[in-house]
Amino acid sequence: QVHLSESGGELVQAGGSLRLSCVASGRRASLYPMGWFRQAPGKEREFVGATSASGGATRFADSVKGRFSIFRDNTENTMYLQMNSLMPEDTAIYTCASKHTFSNSIYTAAQAYDYWGQGTQVTVSS
Repeated sequence: QVHLSESGGELVQAGGSLRLSCVASGRRASLYPMGWFRQAPGKEREFVGATSASGGATRFADSVKGRFSIFRDNTENTMYLQMNSLMPEDTAIYTCASKHTFSNSIYTAAQAYDYWGQGTQVTVSS
């Protein structure tokens, strides 16, 4: 059974930084692509960023490009989302996801992922 657990979300002022963690248990994370999504109140879930299984390639939504980065420590089965220059519009529940099948591609669509965490709340005050 695969389990994803996020942490690191908190209240931060605009312009600040946060690092979110997503720990995968029950499998070797290094074999599977992973991604981050977010959902703000009253809005649909949206893609934030994703990484290939190796972590060698990443892709980001235009709204966070240049401010957010993803890296993974596959020895610890952990993926990180580094968020800099946070803005109030980044306020949302951030959730990590993992694909079930092996691939070294990057996936930006939520439908491509099979496993999801519970999410961690990020609130950016102005």
